[in-house]
Amino acid sequence: MNRPIAALLYAALTLPAYPQTAQGPVFEVATIKRASAEEIAAGTSGIPTRPGRVTGINVILKRCIVGFYHTGPGQVLGGPNWIDTDRFHIEAKASEPVIDDSILETMFRNLLADRFHLAVHSETRRLPALVLEIGKHQPALERAEGGDSVTDAGHGRIALGNSTMDALAERLARATEMPVVNETGLDGIFNLKLVWTPDTDHPRSDGPPSLPTAIAEQLGLRLVSETRSVPVLVIDHAERPGEN
Repeated sequence: MNRPIAALLYAALTLPAYPQTAQGPVFEVATIKRASAEEIAAGTSGIPTRPGRVTGINVILKRCIVGFYHTGPGQVLGGPNWIDTDRFHIEAKASEPVIDDSILETMFRNLLADRFHLAVHSETRRLPALVLEIGKHQPALERAEGGDSVTDAGHGRIALGNSTMDALAERLARATEMPVVNETGLDGIFNLKLVWTPDTDHPRSDGPPSLPTAIAEQLGLRLVSETRSVPVLVIDHAERPGEN
């Protein structure tokens, strides 16, 4: 093969493959706009879902990635600075109700690829992390009877129904913005409640304890700081979407 053609083929194979294109199901209708001044001032932010519908309220792109790729903010690396600052209002609706959460997640990932031209890849890196493990005493955790998983989480609180220890680790990763590795060895599903005073808040004598104390007292578990090899999601490309 002559050298110019070989060089072109090599370049084609080694260039980053972005923007990524949608693979699989997509929403029938989707709009993305900058969050309004009223939404930003109110400070309310979240991504409520219903069968076949996702609404992103005053959300940054990183929050969308964290929620729909099931990772922690400390495990999303790279990308332009605005993914942590620019806020959007997202409305996405399927042509019919979608009961399967995994299908809805795929649809939302495809929306991010289409509108934000988001391209990502997975790696493993050694990072400062928190390890979730059994505490000094046998934990007194409420075993769940089964059914749909339920999540109610906010500032300084987590309530999980019919959820695994991996799900708890994922929520703690969001709250601490650090990777959290589940090494409890506890299988099955649980009903879990945790209330604490975040480090950013001014502690009160009558308020909830710090997160490490709350985990020990309320769940019988503990968080240990270590450097670990953890999965991360690296952003190869992202663009601000045009409003529509």
